[in-house]
Amino acid sequence: MSTIRKRKKAFHGFWMAALAAIMLLLSACSSAAPATTESTVANAGSEQTAQPAADNKPVTIVTNGIEMTYPEAPKRAVTMNQHVTEVMLALGLADKMVGTAYLDDHILPELKADYDKVPVLSDKYPTKEVLLAANPDFVYAGWKSAFGDKGVGSMEDLEKAGIKSYLQESSNKPGPTIDDVFADIRNIGRIFRVEDKANELIGKMKAEIEQTVSKIGTVDKPLNVFVYDSGEDQPLTAANNYMTSLIKAAGGKNVFDDIQKGWATVSWEEVVNRKPDVIVVVDYGDKTIEQKQNFLLSKKELADVPAIQNKRLIVLPLSAASEGVRAPIALKILAEGLHPDTFK
Repeated sequence: MSTIRKRKKAFHGFWMAALAAIMLLLSACSSAAPATTESTVANAGSEQTAQPAADNKPVTIVTNGIEMTYPEAPKRAVTMNQHVTEVMLALGLADKMVGTAYLDDHILPELKADYDKVPVLSDKYPTKEVLLAANPDFVYAGWKSAFGDKGVGSMEDLEKAGIKSYLQESSNKPGPTIDDVFADIRNIGRIFRVEDKANELIGKMKAEIEQTVSKIGTVDKPLNVFVYDSGEDQPLTAANNYMTSLIKAAGGKNVFDDIQKGWATVSWEEVVNRKPDVIVVVDYGDKTIEQKQNFLLSKKELADVPAIQNKRLIVLPLSAASEGVRAPIALKILAEGLHPDTFK
């Protein structure tokens, strides 16, 4: 029987038998700690780095609360969500990719040539059948939804089918920072045994970030910033998430950083009450950036908001607002919008 047919059979059998008792058993099994005599363990999101693993030794990493062991560097990876696709490409791993999915906007120009070599499996998340047809040995996702009911199945499901996986920890934890993004890049470097490349990429990102931060200098009074994602009756906004860290690094303050979750639906009345000096408009989705900007500028309830009165709207692509290699780009966009005189 072919490898693909075996995986399909295993995957299908699991879903047909997915009763609550079996799921509890699988959860218990996945949480059991394996022996680590020949592996190095690193917790995703930790700045404490382990010694690089030899190519012939397993690497064990905690991802999405699961202790996952990677016995060897993956050879047939599939990425889902643009920001993790760009991490792989920036690490020079295009030749290890057999598929990708879910682009938010345009891939970084310097990564486009390598991206074009990778098969696109789906505009959104691929079906389980499409994923299995690519015969992957590794799935790397940016958002937890990739491993949900509308995605390709849980990480435990994939493990049962012989497919390893990794979830971008910085995209799925409260209050992530740029350092958490670096931790994810290090983990991917360890999984693919390209630690030197990962450290080189992080060093380059840090240098670019430092250039922007040093130019900003000391900010005595941070500007109040409201992030507009979407929504007309009620706006969806960034709360205690990665955007808050970027805005703070750029010398601003997210007016909804007191809400203890990543994204939150709030009221327009509350937006008015918090008097944002600047509005960051996230560019993605069915509405064009021009439509979003015109909506905000013409909304009567916002007429007295300083950001609207002064027409201070910063456009930030969703790909830059996500936890990936675009951190220096996102920071510079925010800094230029918050401190236009400094960056003339």
